[in-house]
Amino acid sequence: MSDSNRERDLVLAPNEYAFISDQTKGNINVYVGPYKTSLANTDRPVMFDDETKRFEKCTLEDSMRSFVIAPEGWYIVLKNPSKDNNPPKVGTSNNLAELNVGRKVNISGPISFALWAGQMARVVRGHNLSSNQYLLVRVYDEQQARENWGKSVIKTKEGEDKEVKELKKVAESLTMGQLLIIRGDAVSFYIPPTGIEVVRTDSYGYETDEYVREAVTLERLEYCILLNEDGNKRYIQGPKVVFPEPTEEFIEKNGQRKFKAIELNEMSGLYIKVIAPYKEGKNEYKEGDELFITGKDQMIYYPRPEHAIIRYGKKERHYAIAIPAGEGRYYLNRKTGTVALKKGAAMFLPDPREFVLVRRVLTKKQTSLWFPNNNEAMEYNMAMQSIAKNDNFVTDFELQEQNQAPEAPQQQLRKKAKIADEVVSDEFNRDSSFTPPRMVTLDTKFEGAVTIAPWTGYAVLVVSKTGKRKVIEGPQSYLLEYDEELEGIELSTGTPKTTANSIKTVYLRVLYNKVSDEIMAESADYTQVRIHLSYRVNFEGDSEKWFNVENYVKFLTDHMRSYIRNTVRRYPIMEFYANGITILRDAILGESDKKTGKRTGRLFEENGMRIYDVEILDISLGDANIENLLISSQQDTVMQTLRINAEKRKLEFTQESEAITRQIAATQSETKQKIYELQKEEVKKLLEVTLSKIESEIMSKERHLQANLDEQKTLNQINEDELTRQRAKDAVEIEKAQKQLEQYILEEQTEVEAVVAKAKAVSPDLIAALQSFSDKALAQKMADSMAPLAILGGNSVADVFANLLKGTQLSSVLDSLKLPENTESKE
Repeated sequence: MSDSNRERDLVLAPNEYAFISDQTKGNINVYVGPYKTSLANTDRPVMFDDETKRFEKCTLEDSMRSFVIAPEGWYIVLKNPSKDNNPPKVGTSNNLAELNVGRKVNISGPISFALWAGQMARVVRGHNLSSNQYLLVRVYDEQQARENWGKSVIKTKEGEDKEVKELKKVAESLTMGQLLIIRGDAVSFYIPPTGIEVVRTDSYGYETDEYVREAVTLERLEYCILLNEDGNKRYIQGPKVVFPEPTEEFIEKNGQRKFKAIELNEMSGLYIKVIAPYKEGKNEYKEGDELFITGKDQMIYYPRPEHAIIRYGKKERHYAIAIPAGEGRYYLNRKTGTVALKKGAAMFLPDPREFVLVRRVLTKKQTSLWFPNNNEAMEYNMAMQSIAKNDNFVTDFELQEQNQAPEAPQQQLRKKAKIADEVVSDEFNRDSSFTPPRMVTLDTKFEGAVTIAPWTGYAVLVVSKTGKRKVIEGPQSYLLEYDEELEGIELSTGTPKTTANSIKTVYLRVLYNKVSDEIMAESADYTQVRIHLSYRVNFEGDSEKWFNVENYVKFLTDHMRSYIRNTVRRYPIMEFYANGITILRDAILGESDKKTGKRTGRLFEENGMRIYDVEILDISLGDANIENLLISSQQDTVMQTLRINAEKRKLEFTQESEAITRQIAATQSETKQKIYELQKEEVKKLLEVTLSKIESEIMSKERHLQANLDEQKTLNQINEDELTRQRAKDAVEIEKAQKQLEQYILEEQTEVEAVVAKAKAVSPDLIAALQSFSDKALAQKMADSMAPLAILGGNSVADVFANLLKGTQLSSVLDSLKLPENTESKE
């Protein structure tokens, strides 16, 4: 800064002050107007930066500041107040005062004062509240808040002192960080005391300069949702002004905090899931229950904390469908899987807990047969088949997803309305497609836990950071813990085995392992021998020992090279070259057991490795000349052996041939003798059979005769018994007939005697009179009967009757009768 600027006079008007730094002592003095002074060369004007909390050099004009002024209804938030609570004196220079750094006080207006160096102040308008507004205040100094609670400026509305009294009670139990709500329906104007600060509103996570918050004014058929910090929700219905608790906040959706209640009728309903048990009237509902609420149950529905609306797609309300007369709709029973038909005329509102509307999909063949030449039907069903995939029906929800038509203008205007028509509550979003059974494709190849799956015959060693070891044998899968790793091993490669190009892996072959190697050894007569062999290895016993050796191939081959060299050293080259395989197998695997024929193998106690078999692939000599000599010697030996063997075979052939001839003759003789013996036995058996037959026939005839004799005796006895019974029966019948005859004779005698007695009682004249009367009656009847005959014959009745009775006793009677003459004959 130039000298001219430093020598300028400081002139402060009323309500102005400036910070001047004394460069010699470092003090910062406060000059308060009205005041005039000349600055020394060591005085520098400075200003206090509220953000960096540092004093910055500036020009004299920039250092001059106006008083902090709070008019009536305003207040000042002062940081770092002085310990004596006095501002700098007016019209003089003030030395640096002692401040309560970190403290903050609220000072109500009207007031104006200058600031000490290091102080910060913010002037805030007093908070005017309407009946649907509120303030959120926080306790930042509980002691100061209790002491200064009475100094707060609270203007109440008439008849609303109850809320103020409750606030005064709260002052007795204030704690640091506690939040309070100042409601506008009780307090119309508020200035906080020292220890209390009004929390500014935030927008998208950033604080704004606004303090007053808007409550939610609910009209009828409106509701809002308050979410507490503990996760509980409150559903409040209108009409009402809703103020949140200090720990609550309004749930917003699409920028709206109040929502319309759901209007239902008999043709619409809501699918509800009960997420918490509750009781309503006499009905108790458990968590997990599902409800279908229609207009029959409740015309206006307000969401509640225990309910969650189940949505299919974007629709929460289910509407009935109109089925005209003569038409129908298919619906699927979700529990039984059956598809039924609903016939019209009807308004059908299916219960989504059990039923789903479906549309039948016809195959191409069915469509062409049922709707011939109907291209529209064919295209429709082909489109349906592409949606249905493998099913023979399509749900309405699937069709709605496929046919996403643009929104109608009314729907677009509804979204712009102030009050959201969408239902805001807990909800379950379910897939609208219905494809029983539901299938979910999980792709956790890289997202899931590390999975180890050793193959058959392999094993891995799992080691945790705590030192625990675990061997996993295949085939099986194992999920590694977060602190578990796989122990690595090293395998020597090549033939002979070396570590130059070793392989590192974590998989150990524990069954039927094969390790090949090539060994150079020296015989007892100092001849070099090259042996190429292959070991068959298994790991046995305690699995935790299997990984004790890092490179089991090197460990195996090094040990066996030394052992085989020592074995070869004990044999001369001729003997070893001839019997090398047997010598090596006996040395490595042990001699065969005489009973079982098995070898014990060679076990390595260090890691449980056992050589259960070995293959000697090749044995060659290091000196080619010696090998050729051994081969020539072996060839001569073989030729001699072959000649001896040929002679032995010839001798054996002759011996065998003669022995066979003798055996043939002996066998033939034995055969003839056996035939004779068999024939002799056959004759004996035939004789026995014949005798048996004769004896059997004799016994049969004897038994037959005896049976006939017994039968005759029985028949005689039966006949005799029958005759006896017949005689007895006849005697009884004769006796009965005799008695009946005697009875009959007695009855006849009695009757005759009675008749005789009666006859004696009848006189002869009476008899004659009766006889005459009887004859006349008889003749009269006969005449009447003969009248038709007389007519046919042309004679009178008397003539016909006289001719008929001529010669009988009745002729005399006829003569005595005077029959009428036949007048017809006379005529």
